[in-house]
Amino acid sequence: MIMYSDLLLKANMECISPKSHCAAETSESLNAWEGFAMTTGQRHGRAAALGFAVLIAASLLARDAASTDRMAGTKPAENVQGTVLRVGVQAAPAISLPAETHGRTWTHAHGGRVEVVRIPFEHLYDRLMAGLTGTDAPFDVIFHAPGWAADFAPYLREMPARIAEDESFDDIHPVFRDRLMRWDGRWVSVTVDGDVFSGYYRRDLFEDPINRRAFARRYGRPLMPPTTWAQYRTIAAFFTGRTGPDGQPVYGTSEPFARGGQEVWTVFARAAAYTNPPGVAGAQFFDPDTMTPRINTPGWVRAVREYRDIAAFSPPDALRNGITESRRAFLDGHTAMALDWGDTGTMAENPKHSRVAGCVGYFVLPGSDEVWNADTDAWQPIPNGRRVPFLAFGGWVAAVPRNAPNPDAAWDYILWFSNVRNSMADVLDGRTGVNPYRYSHFVEVDAWMRVLPPRAAADYIRVIRSSLDSPHAALDLRLPGFQAYMDSFETELTRILAGEVPVQEGLDAAAARWEAITDRHGRAAQRAHYRASMGLAPAAP
Repeated sequence: MIMYSDLLLKANMECISPKSHCAAETSESLNAWEGFAMTTGQRHGRAAALGFAVLIAASLLARDAASTDRMAGTKPAENVQGTVLRVGVQAAPAISLPAETHGRTWTHAHGGRVEVVRIPFEHLYDRLMAGLTGTDAPFDVIFHAPGWAADFAPYLREMPARIAEDESFDDIHPVFRDRLMRWDGRWVSVTVDGDVFSGYYRRDLFEDPINRRAFARRYGRPLMPPTTWAQYRTIAAFFTGRTGPDGQPVYGTSEPFARGGQEVWTVFARAAAYTNPPGVAGAQFFDPDTMTPRINTPGWVRAVREYRDIAAFSPPDALRNGITESRRAFLDGHTAMALDWGDTGTMAENPKHSRVAGCVGYFVLPGSDEVWNADTDAWQPIPNGRRVPFLAFGGWVAAVPRNAPNPDAAWDYILWFSNVRNSMADVLDGRTGVNPYRYSHFVEVDAWMRVLPPRAAADYIRVIRSSLDSPHAALDLRLPGFQAYMDSFETELTRILAGEVPVQEGLDAAAARWEAITDRHGRAAQRAHYRASMGLAPAAP
């Protein structure tokens, strides 16, 4: 097995193919993605944690390769033969593709059969909720967003102890396992995807000598991947209007803006840097003591204003683009940067899907040198700056409804879907929508080298892993009424982007809607749920 350190050495020695117009990486670009300064003690502590994770993952990989029962699929599980499972999932290749693929292999190995029910994402929450609360019991397994856990949990089966104690769960990164697979103290789902926002950039454009000289003359500093949102905007402005190697115009960056196009997570990712003071958990969305919304505070106003303004440095049709279209703009070589989940990493290096293969670099989500502290009602400086990776969406989870006709077979299928071997195959294929979430996904580097050049593999793994390991990583919203909160925010965001209302006015309106939603669900109950989801102790009575 090729280990991570071996890959880093190979990546540093790698030569760019003569067919590629990407230049060799400079020392400046090698260092840029690292982000802000880290103390020696932090480096040593993180290295120790990585070493422990490597041991866990290597053990699991060895066990998985040698297994002759459930994980290898040669010994059918009990109560599965002849069972027909109905699986509810979104009607897009992401997650539904592996649901079908692993359904076929599960059928072959265990004798059951899987029927995948595809539901458009905009209707997924309502259809799944109707199935959970109805009498027809249409699903044995559902794949859903972690943010829906609070609404779904009362209607989900608790994970059997034999499954919760499965050693393969030790391989799941704790930011997912310990925070997103549980609700109200119960194990109710299994992580099958790890979501964290990252940045992508065109190395050929960033390392082009003409671009580097022009940028240095204009801004008085080297052209490197951004470490702050202010730098991100400056770089986007610089590249907009320049010409790419193919002679076509280039735009600064690509992000989703269309309603229903998963654009809200791009806004949340920006707000994470401006609204989470160091050492203060749960500050981004609400005051955890009063449940007063904080989405109209100065940190959020800055985040939304910057998001709105970045459209000027995006392709002309950007305001109509959802995540699929914004991703395609980057893969087609129209933009110098993009913000996205990990799917883009593997897709960008596949010449069948990308015109920028061999030219893509990665960076941890930008940060800020100041943050809004709602407790002091002032901007708080952050010496040396700080990045706040954001677990946008949080990654898909699989669960078994309380009314599922075949619960034993359902849990067996979920374990099969997410086992070490199958999940490794999924994260290597950008079409599946599955991003790394197991320690083994980061250490089985020989597998990554089958789909990415060594340099790209090293950078991709490093950026995602360092984001997940960051002590500053921010969690997405998880609360009863999640969909109502999101819909109301999205309504006002759409008005802001259309120029119908100023940013502050739109966010004030969204905050008022959030107050009403919180009151409908019960403020005390919402406070308890919010604090628990953010890892805070129960509030004093």
